[in-house]
Amino acid sequence: MESELKVITPQSTVQQSEPDDSPLLNQEPRTPEPQTQFMVSSQTIEEMEKKYAAYVRHDVYGTMGRGKLPWGEKFLLGLGLVFLLPIRVVGGMTILVIYYVICRVCTAFLAPNREDEQEDYAHMGGWRRAVIMQSGRYLSRVVLFVFGFYWIAETSRSNEVEGQLNNENASRTDQTEELERPGAIISNHVSYLDILYHMSTSFPSFVAKTGNPTNFVAFASGSEFVKLVFGNIELVMYKNKCLGCVYVQRELKSSDFKGVSGVVNDRIREAHQNKFAPKMMLFPEGTTTNGDYLLPFKTGAFLAKAPVLPVILRYPYHRFSPAWDSISGARHVILLLSQFVNYIEVTRLPVYHPSEQEKEDPKLYAENVRNLMAREGNLILSDIGLAEKRVYHAALNGNISMPTVLHQKDD
Repeated sequence: MESELKVITPQSTVQQSEPDDSPLLNQEPRTPEPQTQFMVSSQTIEEMEKKYAAYVRHDVYGTMGRGKLPWGEKFLLGLGLVFLLPIRVVGGMTILVIYYVICRVCTAFLAPNREDEQEDYAHMGGWRRAVIMQSGRYLSRVVLFVFGFYWIAETSRSNEVEGQLNNENASRTDQTEELERPGAIISNHVSYLDILYHMSTSFPSFVAKTGNPTNFVAFASGSEFVKLVFGNIELVMYKNKCLGCVYVQRELKSSDFKGVSGVVNDRIREAHQNKFAPKMMLFPEGTTTNGDYLLPFKTGAFLAKAPVLPVILRYPYHRFSPAWDSISGARHVILLLSQFVNYIEVTRLPVYHPSEQEKEDPKLYAENVRNLMAREGNLILSDIGLAEKRVYHAALNGNISMPTVLHQKDD
């Protein structure tokens, strides 16, 4: 996500007939005086928070986790930094090393599965795969416990929910086991912690970026904690292979190269047809929110025409919000691990079977699943995306002018 929130530099300047002394509108490439640094007025902040509501933080720590804290919160944070943070960092590192050793032992003397420049150990069978999966689930839950998620409230909705939006398929009572098996798990995206939860329950495969290992999407390596602590080392790479991550490889464009979309679709169909195949886990929003909103869905997860399992995640909080929206990764990890108790609420909806019309129209399929998740999860539908998130974060850092910020989407 840090790569998502990269600094944005305007590509063009705004032409003005007269010089403008306003620091918010001035785009001259000169070094400003201290008193003319980019500053966001209270009125401008209100406008941005309304426009980019899906990324606004509402916890005690305020915007970007840099708000002014009351003395009581400072005292609790100090206790957490001294007593909780070191224990949790050491505990998390220890668990990750243990799992790395387990993966190494289970894959010893085995060649990884290779498909379209992808390598993984997720397709092996027998006791090796069973040990990797069961230990991965257990240790992922232990990591969550170490991080303060002592209880996880899980709710499963009845199949009546599915019938509200898809009467055609809900009326079928003779569905086979294969038809009931989802090809992919679809979840809203709130934090890098989403991945640890899904690993603790279904241990699915994910989509990750390739190239520079230190720039992996945080969830591809299990958590932002992994990337910050371990950085560019083999542990992260090898764990991803055991998960069966699908890597985005934009530099490969040969005639026989499927691309990530083709590989993901094949994986989804395989998981739907074969109960022993690794499951796919996808976040169709493409980025994280503050947990109250649901962004537009990308259609990649719905192109395979296979059923999907919608899962809704929420992170209730009293002090610090675990949502990874508009706060830096390092600050988020430190504040999260310094909080005494964290919470997750999970709602599992029935497997959603697409109608014939939805199979022929992935956009309709994606939109119907999105509407269902928003209704059942009491989430607010939003029409913004990753581009707006970058603009909002850059504006908070004072890196771009307000006309660009407030009208980026219109352009």
